Amino acid sequence: MSFTDEEMRYLRLLSKQYPSIQSASTEIINLSAILELPKGTEHFISDIHGAYEAFSHVLRNGSGSIKRRIEEVFEYTLGEQEKKNLATLIYYPEKKLPVILKNIENQDEWCRKTLFQLIKLCRVYSSKYTRSKVRKALPKDFNYVIEELLHEQESTQNRQQYYSSIISTIIETDRAGAFITALAHLIQRLTISRLHVIGDVYDRGPGAHIIMDELMDYHAVDFQWGNHDIVWMGAAAGSEACIANVIRVSLRYANMETVENGYAISMLPLVSLAVEVYGDDPCDLFRPKEAEDQFTEQEKLMMARMQKAISIMQFKLEGQIIKRRPQFQMKDRLLMDKIDLENGTIEINGTTYPMKDTNFPTVDPEDPYKLSEEEENVMERLKLSFKNSERLQKHVRFLYSKGSMYLVKNNNLLYHGCIPMKPNGVLQHFTLGQKDHGPRAFMDRLEQLARQGYFSNDDPKKKQYGMDTMWYLWTGANSPLFGKDKMATFERYFIEDETTHKESMNPYYDYRTDADIAGQILKEFGVDPEHGHILNGHVPVKVKKGESPVKADGKLLVIDGGFAKAYQSKTGIAGYTLIYNSWGLLLAAHQPFESTEKAIEEEIDIHSQTKILEQRRRRIRIADTDTGEEIRKEIKDLKNLLKAYRSGVIKEA
Repeated sequence: MSFTDEEMRYLRLLSKQYPSIQSASTEIINLSAILELPKGTEHFISDIHGAYEAFSHVLRNGSGSIKRRIEEVFEYTLGEQEKKNLATLIYYPEKKLPVILKNIENQDEWCRKTLFQLIKLCRVYSSKYTRSKVRKALPKDFNYVIEELLHEQESTQNRQQYYSSIISTIIETDRAGAFITALAHLIQRLTISRLHVIGDVYDRGPGAHIIMDELMDYHAVDFQWGNHDIVWMGAAAGSEACIANVIRVSLRYANMETVENGYAISMLPLVSLAVEVYGDDPCDLFRPKEAEDQFTEQEKLMMARMQKAISIMQFKLEGQIIKRRPQFQMKDRLLMDKIDLENGTIEINGTTYPMKDTNFPTVDPEDPYKLSEEEENVMERLKLSFKNSERLQKHVRFLYSKGSMYLVKNNNLLYHGCIPMKPNGVLQHFTLGQKDHGPRAFMDRLEQLARQGYFSNDDPKKKQYGMDTMWYLWTGANSPLFGKDKMATFERYFIEDETTHKESMNPYYDYRTDADIAGQILKEFGVDPEHGHILNGHVPVKVKKGESPVKADGKLLVIDGGFAKAYQSKTGIAGYTLIYNSWGLLLAAHQPFESTEKAIEEEIDIHSQTKILEQRRRRIRIADTDTGEEIRKEIKDLKNLLKAYRSGVIKEA
């Protein structure tokens, strides 16, 4: 058999890893066996919005997967309360264990019984994986012992004493608590093979930084950027407009926890500006939302003044971007130069509106988009804080390394917002650099520019263009992450007439219920339109108004039900998540989460209703997945290496 020069170079490289016929043959056998294992369980979650307690709980319980497995395994051997105890112990072993033990008289016997239960569950979960993969997941302190217990058959008579001895010794050496904790974490890890986060970790809730820490520790995760993520990514890159938006939104919702405590970004420069410039301004239009009981009147007044100060800076900085980027086609958002301070009015699209506030001491009517000297100084100091925040930079680099604008995985297309469409339902095309870009090419180009805005250091112009693009992704009319014709922040603050507040959704949201349109989108991204799915977030599903997360005859699934409390009054639900296991798709609808404390003390789990969307008659194997396709390519290469060895083209080491 003959090989091309390029094939020979690759086979020689491969021969260094598999230097003999035996080693190559063994790997072919191993890989072929892996193809027959069940597909790993994928977990899809979206729009967390800083709700870290609810997120952490859903992550720990695998959207109810662990509870369902406990029910299957111990249906006839444990009572309902015992099942609840076991589930909560697996979710929060460090905190739940002391709570349980303080009410147990014979702790050794309880530990023995619990260890047997946890090991039984571990065996069920580990049966889906190779021994090698399970071994890599084992905690270092107990890896050998756990591996022995997982693969030990205690029913075999001549091994019963050996099995019991291991358990007894664990208890006698006072290591039962640590061992139970290790097994609980192993179950959590084995329950979910991969986590997909379909955007929007940031804003609204107070714990985005805590969520990011947890995601960074997760064993397998990918991320599709949301509009609330990209604005933080732009702020970390040094985009002044993104920084202003991040701070304004945080102040708007009285949520400075992530900015100040999470990322140690000092607001003192902004406080000083707010006191100096707006110290006599009541700033009634800028009173923070959802802050009635949390803060004193003086604190709320200070946040209002800070919010007004950063908002005026935001409108100026955004105007600067719009002027230098005519290709963004956002001239309609240039509003600062339409203000008539003398008459207290503003003209928009030929209509004059009275303004609710005209106290703009830092605005120069001759150059309304220029920052004052004081504002420039404040922005420089804020920019330095964002760029020097070690924790923020670590989190944003993680978002770049694990994230993207969209993802195609196992015949599912994942993206946060929308695919821009024309009013007639035709997929929008864009001309960039005199080249036509369809939806996929457009998103690829936007992703490349977003990476350029963060990583480019040798060309300031390229970096600025990339940062401006990140701001566009946050608020632009054709941004796939935003999905509206405008962000009417200015109008909501300053104009009473609510017709100016309207933000029209992209036509995508009218057409995404159409199965044919969904099929076109899937085809555009190389996904089988007959069997593929679109997994979408961004717009909360208004369940209380009868809206369903399942659209386009099941081709499109919306998994944003509103994790953040700010959305729950509108949705009537606290989030959707999706499970894709080896038998099919399960949609979980969650009720609001009370607290971690109640979950531990009172075993109040998130009440979830699970709906089977698709169920396969034949179990899905790894051979049926993208991983299986990669493995088949590896097997093909290894078989070619075998041929090369056996034909004498390459010699064994």
